[in-house]
Parts: sequence; structure tokens; C-alpha cells
Amino acid sequence: MALRVQRAAEGELVIFTLAGRIQEDQVAELDAFFQSGSQEQVIVLNLEEVKLVDRGAVRFLAEREAAGMKLVNCPAYIREWILRERNGQ
Repeated sequence: MALRVQRAAEGELVIFTLAGRIQEDQVAELDAFFQSGSQEQVIVLNLEEVKLVDRGAVRFLAEREAAGMKLVNCPAYIREWILRERNGQ
């Protein structure tokens, strides 16, 4: 299962729709991709079609959310894992 990323712009929002599996070895490339836009743009990650993640990917998502990216349509198991990572569990 590969990771697919689609980009769409709506005014000041840049929406990245992720689908498939996110793995730690993809994090650096994803981060560079997300940071390639303007600093004034709000980045939204639509995770509705994400099926699998590993711990490195969850840490990355938690860090990006803490830095101001918005996570939408986040599957419940990913949201719970992010909360556990933040709480050091």
C-alpha cells in the first residue's frame, strides 16, 4: 500500500489529502513538500483516506499539528495515538 498525496489550494488554505500508508521513512520528504508553500498559508492535512501509520509517522503528525498544521478527518485510532504520544505514553 503506497502513500498518495493530492494538493489543493483554497484561498489561504493549502489542503493536502493523504491516502494509503504513512511510514517514518517518508516523513522528511512529506515535511519538505508541506513546507514548500508560502509561510502565510494555512496547511490542512486531510487524513480521511489514511489506512495505516507507524510510530514515526504519528510523531510527525503530532509535531506538525503542534506547529500549527490542521489535521482533519483524522481516523480515531490515529487521533488516540497522537494524544498518547503527546502525553508520553
